[in-house]
Amino acid sequence: MRKVASLPRPVRRLIALVLDILLCVFSIWLAFSIRIGAWNLFSPAVGTVLIVAIPSWLIVARWCGVYRSIIRFAGGRTMIDLAVACLLLSLPMMTVFSFVGMPQVPRTIGVLQPMLFMLLLALSRIAIRYAIVDILHVERQKQGARVAIYGAGSAGQQLGFAIRHDGKASLVCYFDDEPSLARQRIDGVPIFAADEAGEIIADFGLDEILLALPSVPRSRRLEIVERLQSHGVKVRVLPSVANIMDGQVSVRDLREVQVEELLGRDPVPPDENLLSGAIAGKVVLVSGAGGSIGSELCRQIVARHPRQLILVDHSEFGLYSILTELEERFGKADRPEIIPELADISEAAVAGRIMQRYRPQTVFHAAAYKHVPLVEANPISGLKNNVFGTYHCCLEAERAGASRFILVSTDKAVRPTNIMGASKRLCELILQARADVDGETIFSMVRFGNVLGSSGSVVPRFRAQIAAGGPITLTHREVTRFFMTIPEAAQLVMQAGAMAKGGEVFVLDMGEPIKIYDLAHSMIHLSGCSVRDEANPDGDIAIEEIGLRPGEKMYEELLLGDNPQPTEHSRILRAQEAKLGWTILSDLLRTMSQALDRGDVESAMAVVRAAVPDYAHSIRTTAVILEENLHAADG
Repeated sequence: MRKVASLPRPVRRLIALVLDILLCVFSIWLAFSIRIGAWNLFSPAVGTVLIVAIPSWLIVARWCGVYRSIIRFAGGRTMIDLAVACLLLSLPMMTVFSFVGMPQVPRTIGVLQPMLFMLLLALSRIAIRYAIVDILHVERQKQGARVAIYGAGSAGQQLGFAIRHDGKASLVCYFDDEPSLARQRIDGVPIFAADEAGEIIADFGLDEILLALPSVPRSRRLEIVERLQSHGVKVRVLPSVANIMDGQVSVRDLREVQVEELLGRDPVPPDENLLSGAIAGKVVLVSGAGGSIGSELCRQIVARHPRQLILVDHSEFGLYSILTELEERFGKADRPEIIPELADISEAAVAGRIMQRYRPQTVFHAAAYKHVPLVEANPISGLKNNVFGTYHCCLEAERAGASRFILVSTDKAVRPTNIMGASKRLCELILQARADVDGETIFSMVRFGNVLGSSGSVVPRFRAQIAAGGPITLTHREVTRFFMTIPEAAQLVMQAGAMAKGGEVFVLDMGEPIKIYDLAHSMIHLSGCSVRDEANPDGDIAIEEIGLRPGEKMYEELLLGDNPQPTEHSRILRAQEAKLGWTILSDLLRTMSQALDRGDVESAMAVVRAAVPDYAHSIRTTAVILEENLHAADG
């Protein structure tokens, strides 16, 4: 059987054709025996029926594509196709033998033979499928992973069917939340109640649980994952319903549990009217277009049909990557004119040239240095890029007649303890001050927490550390952070920008913060590994604390003031924040610019403390931080 299964497909089709012709001959003999009560195998009447039946079947089979079907995947649809083919075969058989009539051939043969032939064809397909799927793959299944499917609905049943045909794993059982399904079977595979998962995993030695729950909300999926992760099994999931086309589920559709599914809240639903409000039909500019947030902004902007999209970034690779992706993802007829500008927009002359050339109506300013330890070690570069990049961009956009200017900010700007956060709070103050000056440009800011999967994010680092066998390193087990996905962040920026009236700081209702230690713990369990600690010294992956990095906070906040106000969007809030007048702020920025030009970090940081009184951190130079790092390494 294994040799036959490994033959080239044309050879296997020929074998199937020969087998079916033999079954056709046998069906004729069987029809005669039923009709006349005796086996008359080689009579002229049998030969007459053969002469009509076999050529007719060859024509019908070719026309119906009978031999284009893969027999090992034969199912209900295959049986329907065979029934249709045999029905068509009955037309010439009944015409010749039942209506016209032939000597020595009973008229009922024209009806009996197609019916018996259909029965034999169906039995042959079932037998071959059983031989290939359930016998030929037994040995491979014994060597493969032992898996269970969580969810005995339509998606779970299709996945079970795919696993049986894939032959690389052994489907042991199903789990389901519906009590009435417990102890029933699907194609011979038992279904157990979800509450029995721990006991069944241990008793059956399961290696992996496959979640076939494509339509459940993220919060429910998190509950299930948390229940399973303590049992030492790997967990994989099917994508959402929107990703499963035509009801077909493949083993290839399975993927690792994404970290966003551990957030414990469902995605923030976007308002399409707000998404398109500041974009459709307009000239849009995105600074930092090659970064994590900037590139996602570009993807979502192109889908909302601007008239022109200007991509600005000083990273050649980042700009090339997003430009190439947009050109490949959106057809030439479906995308606007996309113009890449390889430039450092933090320089006043560059910002002015670009704004005057394209005169954008909407500007999304996402360009910034955001890696806390690097900015802490390089305060001059961090302040110049973040603060004066925003300063020059907003002034030049205003001079060019931009209607809207939206700043991408961060929760680290709230009571900052590091230079990066303080620089972003200064950026917010710049926009707040410009919004109070009479002008046509609407300035607004969007503040959110950590973005999953962004460059420098903790999640890719944890994933790489797990793949390398550990240990996972985190700064402190009590550190908590707010998290959101990159698409959520980009949609928030676009929607808030459309709602802005001038000077607002928008924040997202992000639910409860997540403890980084718990996140690391969950990622280890979901990868099929166990945590190595004092309680489990033989575990797979250890979690090590390395201490807080320079300027890092234990807990992040999203609001400076109290009583945030609701907006048109149920999950977007409008913060009430303190601000400085433009005259005072511009004088402070002039002093800072002069200090940075001299390389005088101490004077520049004095300005930061004056402008951002909530900033609570000592002056730290590059030399000091490098010296501390060297001492830590020696220790």
